[in-house]
Amino acid sequence: MTETSKLGPWVRRFLLEHLVGERNLARNTQRSYRDTLALLIPFIADKVHKQVDQLDVGHLSAEYVRQFLQYLEETRRCSMATRNQRLSVIHALGHFIGQRAPEHIEWCGQIQSVPFKRTAKTSITYLEKPEMDALLAAPDRSSEQGRRNYTLLLFLYNTGPVLTKRRNSAWVTFVSHHHGWTILQCRSAVRAISCACVRCGRTRRRSLVIWSLGELQPNRSS
Repeated sequence: MTETSKLGPWVRRFLLEHLVGERNLARNTQRSYRDTLALLIPFIADKVHKQVDQLDVGHLSAEYVRQFLQYLEETRRCSMATRNQRLSVIHALGHFIGQRAPEHIEWCGQIQSVPFKRTAKTSITYLEKPEMDALLAAPDRSSEQGRRNYTLLLFLYNTGPVLTKRRNSAWVTFVSHHHGWTILQCRSAVRAISCACVRCGRTRRRSLVIWSLGELQPNRSS
């Protein structure tokens, strides 16, 4: 029995050397990988009737991986996304071992052959106009706090700034309110500070005037 045949040392190296030292993954990601293996290893040990410290790499067979995934779906009631995430951890472990121990390349290929399941894509929803009007009507504009909240909501609605990607993120800051006009600052991660004036009166038409809002889209005032 060679030293590279034991599963325990590989798991330790995978969690400490690879995830932390080589890839420097976020702490929550490290915990997710650890939690997957904390479920997988006792499951395999129970299947082969061995203690967890006596498991060999070969005990983690593709067939047992499939049974483990079925256990996640049927017994633990995990979603397809969680099931696929657990499988990606097992694939990563197999790839890590196969790269460093050529005698396990065939085993690695068998683990990699276990497929992901297709999941339904989450639809990107949006607010209809009556829903948006209700949202804009929620702040109490008789108070300073309410006027600020209304102004920020109106500003985001009219300009549609891109706030989803970190490198293109933007911050909108309330500056002041004077004679029915509110001054805002939009600070972008990749552009200089931009300014905007928003008319917050009780007129039927909401007014918006923008100067050089680099990341923002054209006015969609209603």
